[in-house]
Amino acid sequence: MSKKPRENKASRPRSRSAARPAVAKQAVRRTRAAADTPYHHGALREALLKAAEKLLERDGLAGLTLRAVAREAGVSHAAPTHHFGDLTGLVSELAAIGYRQFNEAMRAANASGTPQERGMASAKAYVAYAQAHPGMYGLMFRTERLDMERPSLHEAASAAFAGLARGVGASRHEHIEAEALSLEQAGAIARAWSLVHGFTMLLLDDRMSDILRRLPAGTTMEQLFEAMLKSPPPRPPV
Repeated sequence: MSKKPRENKASRPRSRSAARPAVAKQAVRRTRAAADTPYHHGALREALLKAAEKLLERDGLAGLTLRAVAREAGVSHAAPTHHFGDLTGLVSELAAIGYRQFNEAMRAANASGTPQERGMASAKAYVAYAQAHPGMYGLMFRTERLDMERPSLHEAASAAFAGLARGVGASRHEHIEAEALSLEQAGAIARAWSLVHGFTMLLLDDRMSDILRRLPAGTTMEQLFEAMLKSPPPRPPV
């Protein structure tokens, strides 16, 4: 009885199940290669900043890492480093966006009306921006986490201060040069900023509700804010 010739394994066609791992590995390699391509995501830099802003508002500054941003944007973990260098670079560019958004809100509020009306509208817009973007607003004042010398951030932050100086100057019926303040002008700017920023922080921390509950029924937070702004400055102790 003749033996059946032994089949050469090398010439045996591979089954579909055996081919699947190789196909899967190729797909993974293609996906990784696409993720490492700087422009596969379109405007990748803008996509990363949008992802960072979303993370900031959702998870806070503690949840904002380069890997988390890359994961949120659906790109390689190396992409944020490629565009921003490090986390400080990323959050600094993000804060610059915040300042530009803030400046636009201030300009819109300050477009018309008497100096007093524009001042009140600007103050309300200040608070409204912080309420709408609490994470971004908080980041804008975390100078220990930011590179304030980064050109985009320096320009946007300087524009915000210049706008504040103009508003205070209008209320005082004088021109205030933001880069050359007198002590009296600086005091007026510091007072106005402290009032609005302090109220805003207390509001975001839900500390104003205790005052509001002591007021007549129906009093709104906006009315409380207006009353604070209209109240005369405290007299210095004798």
